[in-house]
Amino acid sequence: MLLRLERLAKRYGSTPVFEGVGLRLSGGEFVAIVGESGVGKSTLLNCIAGLDSLDAGQVWLGDQQVTAMSEPEQAMLRRRELGFVFQAFHVLPHLTVAQNVALPLLLLHRDDEAQVALALDEVGLVGFGERLPQTLSGGQLQRVAIARALVHRPRLLLADEPTGNLDAGTAERVMDVLVRQSRTHGCACLLVTHSHAAAARADRVMELRPDGLFAA
Repeated sequence: MLLRLERLAKRYGSTPVFEGVGLRLSGGEFVAIVGESGVGKSTLLNCIAGLDSLDAGQVWLGDQQVTAMSEPEQAMLRRRELGFVFQAFHVLPHLTVAQNVALPLLLLHRDDEAQVALALDEVGLVGFGERLPQTLSGGQLQRVAIARALVHRPRLLLADEPTGNLDAGTAERVMDVLVRQSRTHGCACLLVTHSHAAAARADRVMELRPDGLFAA
């Protein structure tokens, strides 16, 4: 079992967001999380990654209890084990495509141009390495974000509405890349989405409600 969530709960002040959230996710498995707006889907991903704090529950990645780690330990775990794909891309405009993709490797003190080139090839962006982000389309930027999230071969990929800003055709191509990368490299993928088409590509679809996570 790669990822295990045990009765997670999150509150903002006295207002509960969700509670009782549990999940098991194996390597190579693709799971989509759906739910109404405001139920805390993005917050749940951030809590899993240690970017936001929980009020109760435990997050396990393999045999490591993420919720018991210090902030520096969680940051190092994210660098080594996690990839995160954001809806808004978060591509740095002053860096080239190749430099953006290389960032996770640099954080691990690895300089591997061949790995960057391979990551760009895998998402269909051969020849784009020296281009700046402002010269790319939305779909191309999202594929840059996916290449960056996967370049260091993480065990867990978290994707927060990765097709939310894209047209239907581009969104389908981006989902093709996510599914292929999950299958090829055996990383587990947890996708948060409002898109029924995107959710349909997953092995399982779960619905986040205030009182837990349930099969959709």
